[in-house]
Amino acid sequence: MENTLKPLRDGECVLDVLSPRSTPRPTVAGGVEDVYGEDRATEDQLVTPWTFSVASGYSLLRDPQYNKGLAFTEKERDAHYLRGLLPPTVSSQQLQEKKIMHNIRQYEVPLQKYTAMMDLQERNERLFYKLLIDNVEELLPIVYTPVVGEACQKYGSIFKRPQGLYISLKEKGKILEVLKNWPERSIQVIVVTDGERILGLGDLGCQGMGIPVGKLALYTALGGVRPSACLPVTIDVGTNNEKLLNDEFYIGLRQKRATGKEYYDLLHEFMSAVKQNYGEKVLVQFEDFANHNAFELLAKYGTTHLVFNDDIQGTAAVVLAGVVAALKLIGGTLPDHKFLFLGAGEAGTGIAELIALEISKQTKAPIEESRKQIWLVDSKGLIVSSRANSLQHFKKPWAHEHEPVGTLIEAVKVIKPTVLIGSSGVGKTFTKEVVEAMTANNKIPLILALSNPTSQSECTAEEAYTWSEGRAIFASGSPFDPVEYNGKIYYSGQSNNAYIFPGFGLGLVMSGAIRVHDDMLLAASEALANQVTEESYKKGMTYPPFTDIRKISANIAANVAAKAYELGLATHLPRPENLVKYAESCMYTPLYRNYR
Repeated sequence: MENTLKPLRDGECVLDVLSPRSTPRPTVAGGVEDVYGEDRATEDQLVTPWTFSVASGYSLLRDPQYNKGLAFTEKERDAHYLRGLLPPTVSSQQLQEKKIMHNIRQYEVPLQKYTAMMDLQERNERLFYKLLIDNVEELLPIVYTPVVGEACQKYGSIFKRPQGLYISLKEKGKILEVLKNWPERSIQVIVVTDGERILGLGDLGCQGMGIPVGKLALYTALGGVRPSACLPVTIDVGTNNEKLLNDEFYIGLRQKRATGKEYYDLLHEFMSAVKQNYGEKVLVQFEDFANHNAFELLAKYGTTHLVFNDDIQGTAAVVLAGVVAALKLIGGTLPDHKFLFLGAGEAGTGIAELIALEISKQTKAPIEESRKQIWLVDSKGLIVSSRANSLQHFKKPWAHEHEPVGTLIEAVKVIKPTVLIGSSGVGKTFTKEVVEAMTANNKIPLILALSNPTSQSECTAEEAYTWSEGRAIFASGSPFDPVEYNGKIYYSGQSNNAYIFPGFGLGLVMSGAIRVHDDMLLAASEALANQVTEESYKKGMTYPPFTDIRKISANIAANVAAKAYELGLATHLPRPENLVKYAESCMYTPLYRNYR
């Protein structure tokens, strides 16, 4: 991706940060003291429940960071003035978890489960994460895609209390002051959105806050980043969604989106304030920005800040890992295969570039040569050289010599890809004819329908297996249940960014990295692909089970940190001897702590 973004950066590279002229000034952040007793390394230590003073009595029960509900011991009830404020029984965290899970399973409407989980997070943080970690496969679709999409659509109606920072055009000139209003000072990861392209649902304006909140919950549950070190942010510059503008419950600015200089000035003030307030090593993850802004922001700040775009880079890393793992099932090496994408936006071009980078690395060929094995189809058909003058800058590297092709099915027939990848955000576009054409060209076609939520998936697992007569290897962005076809059960993989970004972020934080480099993304992909077991392969799955996600994240974090040290981008010195064990020791654990 460095190659794609360099022209937008006037030739600057991420590694240029190491030159004497741009040596970063020492700043605070990263590797901070574990004040709240959140990491595994401090599990056995006694904790003092500080807020501005020692929390006790009614205020302690209202503090989600310290509240344990009925799990406060007899000694703690005496020491912290809780007598009479709780029923007499003392419960274990395990029993609390059992009760809450029972209650959540009673709800039939997924959005009700989402609001129940958010309510729990706001009253008992550790119990929320205990549930999410122990029941990750069941609850991941609730706190994130696909249910979070519906939650964002209805965020104005279900909004109860703020879970992050809202920075609008009204705060222009005062963003540093706004950041200081957030109660935590040691922030390590910020997820920020402007709400313009939420999943496959379009412009949801200020109501896109559900995405940063959900992402950071996964940073903690899956990657072990402390919740106190996470900050969700929504940049509100208006919305072009007329339905929201006319909704009396809409919580954002009631105006059309600001664009151009006004937009970029606000973003620049935000990025400058973040660095000033939290230091060089705070990770800023851009989330669900529209294509034109996403590439511009990544190019502009990639050489000056620790930034990461999950839609471009995270998606690319997780898909590359799935493709590499799938080679054991479909045969050949990565350079042996030909790729066809439906969708040439952030996700499509990001995935294509990372695949090309890995092919280039394996073959030692220039990346321009590697790109020739990868073809993209957008809304106007196959991207070819005759369209070059009308293409956006991020599509131009994929404009190969070929006669114009107007439709996906025509492209499948003439390009004859071995791998078909959907990132279009448009559902039902991998039709029966398309899947049958892929099957006619390949003994074992690899089909990835990545668009979220489920309603926007290019095809379902059942359609892929049925139309390919059980021959396809299939993975999707949103989860699908196992499919029975001709007496055999088929299990599809979920190409979910949640495999990558939590461990990737932990690796950056624990190494004190100051920039993100493409080689770190390749390191994350390699680590994920190596976690797929023989048992998963036998089921036709190209991703490991989510039940192992914390072990997976620790290995990804270790690989990413190792690459940061190798590139000279890590500042946490000396380098830990065993990076996997160090990653595990840094991980947040949700077990209740004993209070003095």
